[in-house]
Parts: sequence; C-alpha cells; structure tokens
Amino acid sequence: MKKKNTKKNNIRKAAPLHKPLDVKRLRWQCDPKSLGIKSTNDLQPTREIIGQERALRALRVGLEMEHYGYNIFVTGFSGTGRTTTIKRLLQDFEKKQGQLKDHCYVYNFKNPDTPIAISLPSGQGRGLKQDMENFIKELLRDIPAVYESQRYQQSRKKLVVHFQERQKSVLKDFERRVKERGFDLVQVQTGNTMRPDIVPVVNGAPMGLDQIETLVQKNEFSKEQFDTMRDVLTDLEKQMATVFRELRNIENKVQESLRELEEQLVMPAVDEAMGVLNAIYDHPKLRVYFEDVRSNIRNNLERFRRQQITFPSQNSPQEEGGEELKEEDKFLEFQVNVLVDNSDTQQVSIVIETNPKYKNIFGIVERDIERGGVWRTDFTRIKAGSLLRADGGYLVLNALDVLMEPGVWQDLKRTLRTGLMDIQTYEPLFGFSAASLKPEPIEINVKVIMIGETDLYNLLYARDEDFKKIFKIRADFDFEMPKTKGSVAQYMRFIKMICDDEKLLPFSSSALAQIIEFGVRLAGRKQKISTRFNIIADVAREASYWAKKGKSEAVLAPHIEQALEERLYRVKLVEEKIQEMIHNGAIMIDTDGAQVGQVNGLSVYDLGEHEFGKPSRITARTSLGRNGIINIEREAELSGPTHNKGVAILSGYFRSTFAQNKPLVMDASITFEQSYGGIDGDSASSTEIYAILSSLSEVPIRQGIAVTGSVNQKGEIQPIGGVNLKIEGFYDVCKARGFTGTQGVMIPVQNIDDLMLREEIYEAVQKKKFSIYAVTSIDEGIEILTGLKAGKKNPDNTFEPGTLNAMVDGKLRRYADDWKKYEGRN
Repeated sequence: MKKKNTKKNNIRKAAPLHKPLDVKRLRWQCDPKSLGIKSTNDLQPTREIIGQERALRALRVGLEMEHYGYNIFVTGFSGTGRTTTIKRLLQDFEKKQGQLKDHCYVYNFKNPDTPIAISLPSGQGRGLKQDMENFIKELLRDIPAVYESQRYQQSRKKLVVHFQERQKSVLKDFERRVKERGFDLVQVQTGNTMRPDIVPVVNGAPMGLDQIETLVQKNEFSKEQFDTMRDVLTDLEKQMATVFRELRNIENKVQESLRELEEQLVMPAVDEAMGVLNAIYDHPKLRVYFEDVRSNIRNNLERFRRQQITFPSQNSPQEEGGEELKEEDKFLEFQVNVLVDNSDTQQVSIVIETNPKYKNIFGIVERDIERGGVWRTDFTRIKAGSLLRADGGYLVLNALDVLMEPGVWQDLKRTLRTGLMDIQTYEPLFGFSAASLKPEPIEINVKVIMIGETDLYNLLYARDEDFKKIFKIRADFDFEMPKTKGSVAQYMRFIKMICDDEKLLPFSSSALAQIIEFGVRLAGRKQKISTRFNIIADVAREASYWAKKGKSEAVLAPHIEQALEERLYRVKLVEEKIQEMIHNGAIMIDTDGAQVGQVNGLSVYDLGEHEFGKPSRITARTSLGRNGIINIEREAELSGPTHNKGVAILSGYFRSTFAQNKPLVMDASITFEQSYGGIDGDSASSTEIYAILSSLSEVPIRQGIAVTGSVNQKGEIQPIGGVNLKIEGFYDVCKARGFTGTQGVMIPVQNIDDLMLREEIYEAVQKKKFSIYAVTSIDEGIEILTGLKAGKKNPDNTFEPGTLNAMVDGKLRRYADDWKKYEGRN
C-alpha cells in the first residue's frame, strides 16, 4: 500500500488575482459641455408629460371610452406626476361636446317624503326656479283680484241667494206643517251650540213632553191625547231629519256651485300661467308635476286669497334666536331646489375632490332643530355632492381616502354600477338617522378617476369582485425612464419650467448636470433616469434657495451638492447615531484583520423618509450534528420569510456541493450579531455561506471586505437591491476608522449597472483607498475574502488538494466518519 504525501496535500494554494472594478464603472457622470447650453436661460420650458407614455395611452383610452365600467385607476409612486398628468389631460377634454344638465328636486304632492328628481338641460334649472317663484307671485296677485272682481262677487251672490231662498222655502214649509199639527220649531241650547227642536204647543205655549206627562198624571190632560201627541212628534222628528238632510244637500250644492264658479272664473288665471310653464318646459316629469301643482292650488285657493309670500334668500330677515320669519315657509311645496346649476358653465365638469367625506361625495339632506327639540327638514335642504356636480364630466379621487371614509366606497361602487345616485344623510357615528326624506335617485353619467398605490390596486382587484367591472382601465405611472438624449433634454426643460413658474434663479450647465446625475441615482440604474419629479423639483427649489443665500446670480453645481447634503442631513439623525455606536465599539464591526467564521454583511435600514446602509457582523459556528443549518434569527422569531428562504437555499448549496459522496452531518448556526429587530431579505445569503465555509475550513476571512449578494443552490451570486446605499454605508465606517488601502465591498456582477456612488467614493477608489469587487459565484467570492483558491470539484466529487473547498470537504468527511463511529457505539 502506497503512503499518501500528506505534506503535499496540506500545501495551501493561493487564489488568482481578482481585480477590483475600474473607477469609471462606479458612477455615470454627466459632462456639462455635452448639454450644449450655458444655463436654463437658453432653454424653452416644457409642460409635456415626461416619461409616461404607457400611462398616457391608458388614460386617453379611459377618458375617451364612453361604455360602462371604463373608469380609471391610476397607480404608481407618489411624485411621478399622476395628479398633474390627469389635470393636464382633462384640460384637453374640457372642450369635449357634451350636454350639461341642471339637477333639481321638486315637492312630491303624492308622497311628500320622496322628493322628485328633475334633470334639465343646462340653464333651465335656474329658469324653472325663477318661473315657479313668479308663477306663485302672479297667482297671489291675480287670484285675490278675481275674488274681489264685480263679476265674481255678483255671480257668487246670485248663487248664494238662490240657495238661501231654497233653504228658506224648505224650512218655511216644514214650520207650517209643524204648526198645523199643534207643534212649534224652537232653538234649544246644548252646551255651547244651538240646535232646532220640535215641542208641543198647549194652551198657546210651547211645553215639553215631560211637562205634559206630569199633567197626565194629575189628570189635567187626557192620556189618549198625550199618546197621539207623542206619535205625531215622532213623525215630525223624522220629517225634520229629512228636512235637514235636504238642507245639507243644498249646502253641498252651494259649495259645489261655488267650486264650479271658481273653476270658471278663478282657475283660468291659474291655467293661463300654467300653460306658459308647460310651453316652456316640455318634460314628461314636469308635466305630471304641473298637474299636481294645479290640483293642489285648486284645493287650496283660500291660501292664495288670504296669504302673502316671501321666498327665502340669504338676505331674509330673521327673528331673534335666528329663526326665519314664518311667512318664509309658506308655499314651500311650490319652490324648486336647484342642486346643480350649469347655466354659467360652458365646458364639461371636472371635479377634483380632495376631501372625500360621504356628504362631500354624495351630498346631504340638511336639517335643523326647532325650538321644541324636533328635527326638521324638507326637500329644499337637499344639497349636491361632487359626484352630482361632475355629472357629464370627470371626478378625480384619492383611492386611499375613499376607502378610509365610512360608507363611501360601497355607495360609490353602487352608483357606478347602476348609474343612479342616492342622496341621504349618512352619519355612521350615530345609531339613527333623523332625516325621514328619501329623495328619488338621480340618473348620472360620470367618469371616475381614482389615484392610488399599486398595492391598493392589487388588493382591490383580488378581493373585490365589483372593482374589476367598474375600473377597467389601469394607468400605471413608471418611476423611471430610459436615459437618452431626449430624456435628458426634457429634464432640463422641466427645470426651466420650474424656474419660470416659481421665480427661481437660472441653473448653470454644471448645476443641470448635477441634477441629471441625481435623477440617474434616484432611478437606481445607469441606463435609467427617475420620473419622480416632485423630488427633482424640491432639489431645484432648495438649490435656488442656497444660491440666493450665497448671493449668487445663478445656481451652480456646489449649490446642488449643498441642497442634497442639507436634505440628507435633516433626516440622517438615526444613521449618525448608529455610525457613532460603530465608531465607539458599541456595535462591533471589524474593518481590518481576519477572523474565522465571521463576515461583514451589509443591510439597508428603511426609516420611511430615509434609507441608509450599514454593515452587520454575521458569524457562523459549525460542529458535528444532524440539525443542518440553524437560523438563530428564525429561532428567535426575528426572521422574515425571504430571509428564511435564503437560509434554506444554503442547505441546498452545501448538499449539492459537498454531500454527493457522503452524508451531510453538520450543525451550523448563523446569526446577525447585535441584531434585536426583524430581519428580512436574502441579500446576505452569500455572506452566510462564506461564514460557514470559513468556520468549516478554519480559514480566516478578511474583515476589510464587506459582502452583499444573494445566492442560488448552484452557488451563483444573484443581484440585490440598495447596492449604492450598502457600499456607502461600509465606506462611511471605514472612513471613520481610517482607510488601510485594503478595504472595499464585494457585490454581485449584475449590480454593476446600478452603481451611482457618491463623488467622494469615486475619488477614494481613484486614490486606491477603497475598492469595489464584482463576483459571479461563491468560489470567486471566497477567493477574494480568504486569498485561497476555491478549488473545482473533480468527477469523483473530490476537490483539488490545498484548496479551500478541499479543506471544507475534508472537515465534512471527518464529521461523517465521526458520526458513523458515534452511531456505531450507540
């Protein structure tokens, strides 16, 4: 048997040289000379929508489609110009031909609790209101005049005299018959009223039956005569009942004849005025309403004969206590409540509702409390909301605000589904509704545009079946656009527009170049430039402020840098506190030397208004065991799902790489040291592999190199987010500690195009103080971190001797052998 040359096998093989990235790849720089101008004074402003072709096409389709359900939901990052774009597009649609309508409510004489909705062509609502007021005023003038006219008075007198004569004749004939039978007709008081009664006449004087009965008992009056008298009285009383029925019939005929007289002499004045209204307003619902008005007037002519009217107005006199004069409430049922008056409107309605409370969207039935504590309301207190005001046009809403307001979303969906809008008093804080009115629904045609976040859109699309039926158009605003000569030119013209609109100082070419570079960094890729113009505009405003403060006549590159630094300084308090703790050693981070099983990972802290990167110490400890990779964060319930997945991928990598010819018998605990909050994301998965490989091979890792990058089960490095923030975070730590010339960051090769580092880091790399490495695999990364060759796998699943992977494989083989012996003993 040949003896192995163990000394030769133990010789460690150095890794090949891995060069850091060339400094030119760390940042895209905009040459001010390439812009072709000296300042914004050489430019024309632009009001075009920049970089949102997809969203513009979707918006135009949605705005032009008139079919059911083609409402628009606008998504995208805040600041990408969503609201501005909608406003500008809607300006183009303002002149669209469309029939505007006035919306009114009138009194329902058949069912007063359900006011009648009337929709008229624009301008006719105000006209109807004025015409009805004039109509009532005319009747108040004409009807009393008719009643007081000689013709009416003579006709009425003739009728009354005629029927009075008939009544007198009937009564006289009955009195004659009564007297012929020995009785008399007298008036008897009963309580506060007088009534006719028939009494016998004895000895020339009226006498009651009870008195005559007393005479009979005293034998002063014969019983036979008394019985006859009583029978006659009964017969006469029956005749009297018949007579009084006839008198009532005569009275009814009097009233009927008077009504006929009013129909002949008074109602023509009403019909004449009503005919004018019917001629002006050829509307089926109004014709029915006018008929109801006529019937009500016919049945209440006495009101017009005796009453005066004062229509309510804003300048109406009021009594003490704030109540309107009682006269102002008279003839309320003849008023017209004009909710939407488009008489002065020439273009389609565009309503941007910034406060979408229920009453602001759908309107309200107002009410007040009378002195007795009773709620009071009527159809004139119905008020329109923005949905009705936008009828025939467009309503713009914020989706989150709509969903947060109680009742708004459900009723908005119902309105868009049915095309009918209900106005009611909705008060979710109270357990009752005091308003008893239920106004008739109004038919509307409105295009709703809602602005919201992508997550909100996805939630509604997945969970609300109605949503996808009524919001068929999605306009998605991008947060970036390709960086081309055209987009750069648009950027500059946008800055020119801000300067002109807000009276900012002119921007020099160097300042414009700085803003363009900032836009590229904001986008996160060198080939892209950001469309979050609210941030770009804010930087421009603040740069102009600092330029004015420095007595400069134009905004220069240093002013842009100062504006960016000041913006960052305002929000980086937490970042500075963490940096201070790292510098003082409270948070333990090594930036030089080498350690076994220890790597500097890179994390991004997201505070909402500010994101920043900082290193975190990741350690791994390995031993013999069957538990595999132990995620301490998961055990402590501090690990998010994506981080858990990244750790699980580690097991796949180790099985595929080192467990093809032996069982993987290893316990490896990994953790983020001094981390006491939640951790998520898989960008540290490659870092964790490096720590485990170091622990197994017992080869120390350079602490001057921080690592980021996710990994798959094949050991390939995958791109991550926040690469610039992560590099800058570790750079700041190294700068505070002092550069050694060997420090740097290792990133995935796919993230090279994302690099847009600070000018300061660019210069440090130029001076060889700091380095950026880009890697494609775990083997490449471990070589940079340890200085040893990783070693490729042989066909027999072994590794080249003297390489780091061979050391790891050897340790795992010993673990497997030891576990086999351990199992054998037990």
